[in-house]
Amino acid sequence: MTSDKFRHQLRHEAQIWQAEGLIDELQYEQLSQRYQFNTLDSTARNSFIAILVGLGSILIGLGIITFVAANWQELPRLGKVTLLLSLFISVNIAGFWLWKHPKESRQRLGHGLLLLGALVLGANMGLMGQIFHIDAPFYELLFAWGIGVLAMAYSLRLTSLGVLSIILLWLGYWGYWGSAIAQNWSTAMTEVTWSSLMGQHLPLLSVVLFIPLAYWCRSGWIFALGAIAIITSLEANIQPFIWGTFQRGWVTSIAFALPAALLWSYDDSPLVHGNFLRLYRHDRHFRFGSFQAIARNLALFTLGVLFIFAATTAFWDSLAQSSEYIPSRQNQLLLIDAVVLTGIAIWQWIGLIASHRRRRQQNVTTIVVGVFICIVAIVTFWHIEVTNITSFATFIFNVMLFLFAAGLIRTGLAKGGRRAFWGGMLLLSLRIFYVFLLSATGLLFKSFIFILCGIGVMAVGLWFERHIRINYPAKS
Repeated sequence: MTSDKFRHQLRHEAQIWQAEGLIDELQYEQLSQRYQFNTLDSTARNSFIAILVGLGSILIGLGIITFVAANWQELPRLGKVTLLLSLFISVNIAGFWLWKHPKESRQRLGHGLLLLGALVLGANMGLMGQIFHIDAPFYELLFAWGIGVLAMAYSLRLTSLGVLSIILLWLGYWGYWGSAIAQNWSTAMTEVTWSSLMGQHLPLLSVVLFIPLAYWCRSGWIFALGAIAIITSLEANIQPFIWGTFQRGWVTSIAFALPAALLWSYDDSPLVHGNFLRLYRHDRHFRFGSFQAIARNLALFTLGVLFIFAATTAFWDSLAQSSEYIPSRQNQLLLIDAVVLTGIAIWQWIGLIASHRRRRQQNVTTIVVGVFICIVAIVTFWHIEVTNITSFATFIFNVMLFLFAAGLIRTGLAKGGRRAFWGGMLLLSLRIFYVFLLSATGLLFKSFIFILCGIGVMAVGLWFERHIRINYPAKS
């Protein structure tokens, strides 16, 4: 469906073309009939009316909410439940009806009402808990709310609802961990409830719940946020074991190497090109879009963050220290997610290497990333389990940081990619800033170095933009 904004712009340009003699009256009429220029004014009027109706509905809704809030205590329990359910059902029915309407303006209004219905769901859950005196922590509300919105996202196939569900479940996860740490971490891990299981195993749940939703909605945002939820929850689950005594070297190596290994080796070509997963919608078949580029960009980001921290002596000195924490068998179940995801990463790398051999091609970037990941795991394990190699580890990670930044800059220059080029420049700049901020030199010398770096960054930036304009005019 062509947007109204595009049709407005096209009508304006077509009028200019006709005035300049580039097209004749017949061609203008053909464009007018094809893109229905005669309906633009009525569409704008309908949009204005829809906005007025929406604004009026919001004000009426606020008035009703204020009236209900003023008389909430006087309402009987049945009246409260009926009111909450009626509000939720009416908002979602109205939103669904408008969302299915062929007019774009009404679709947007329906989309907004559906999103409002997802928010009303959370409010209903909280108020229902108060009505029936359900004493539960706030993170359980977030988990239940997120699951409800996730079901709506799957049924309606809306990216906005999928993003909202990921945010709610992710906030619920951090709420659970904050509550567990505030109580007693070891004791809290022994409690078995539906919410504690979700909090302890969100990495695997994120794989099962969010990644299929990304393909179902064909949304890169859902895939990226789902991958971030997987990695951050996995790292949080592993953190207590990094500072303990239970298999510390293996656990820390997995914590540092697994995110990049899992993301870089992700290959969805069977989904994208496989005939067994074609979908049909409105009698028009389509295929999945690939999210491999997003996964690999996230892998490079995780490597960059790791290199920035691991290129310092303080990082390895802190790893040399450990506590006497020994997790119980129940607490060791937190490592199930790490073990399963490690197995998935190994299986993905085997498939990636096999596919390269079948095609008889060598991807230099994949080889370099694989070598980096292996070095990260080996150096970390050796430093913790064998002997302290702080100086050597710092040197190795500084070298890898320089090579990584140089590779990004080279890729940006070769392909005209701004993100790769400026990502490499950012890594080098952050490392230089860190060295000079902690150096024993005076402030005058530091200010001089920073001024030189600023001038250098501006000069390099201007040169790079000129390079793109000359060699890649389509990207400028």
